[in-house]
Amino acid sequence: MTTAAPSGELPAPTGVVVLVSGSGTNLQALIDAAGDPAYGLTIRAVGADRDGIAGLQRAEAAGIPTFVRRVADFPERTAWDAALAAQIAAHAPAFVVSAGFMKLLGPAVLGAWTVVNTHPALLPAFPGAHAVRDALAYGAKVTGCTVHLVDDGIDTGPVVAQRAVEVCPGDTEDGLHERIKAVERELLVDVVGRMARDGFTVTERKVTIP
Repeated sequence: MTTAAPSGELPAPTGVVVLVSGSGTNLQALIDAAGDPAYGLTIRAVGADRDGIAGLQRAEAAGIPTFVRRVADFPERTAWDAALAAQIAAHAPAFVVSAGFMKLLGPAVLGAWTVVNTHPALLPAFPGAHAVRDALAYGAKVTGCTVHLVDDGIDTGPVVAQRAVEVCPGDTEDGLHERIKAVERELLVDVVGRMARDGFTVTERKVTIP
């Protein structure tokens, strides 16, 4: 049973764990948004698959607990997935946000939590690690970004929200990617905040946020 907050008080924020692999710009956008109590989210921990990355430094600077689970430290991928799941569980999140996490998650994690991810293309177009390059090579006139739920495929999970980005004449991969990332950060902050504040349901491939 959920107890409503007293009149005039904000409800308790929803706790999440964020996973990162690199610079953590999406993470920083979430940290900044979560500084406003009205956003309705608290980041309980930030996890990574490698040491010494800027994403962990951003979390530490914000006073957020961190942990690292490297694939190379485990004899097989299933053991790594189980260890990652155990570490996530220690922070009891409502859901998990993959913010530039570059490892495929296994059933121990995906079977326990909804995982939200971003992708720099309008899925199902251009899945995979080279989405911006692939869109340019194809000659796409419009691309964009997608917030989706993670399943056991590669960028095949249900779409939550999308925004378009025009491909301009003379665009380079780096320049287009930077424009996409700016939109991607805004979309991720918006979607994660609404999921935290309002909840969500998943029916087959349809994700609904009230």
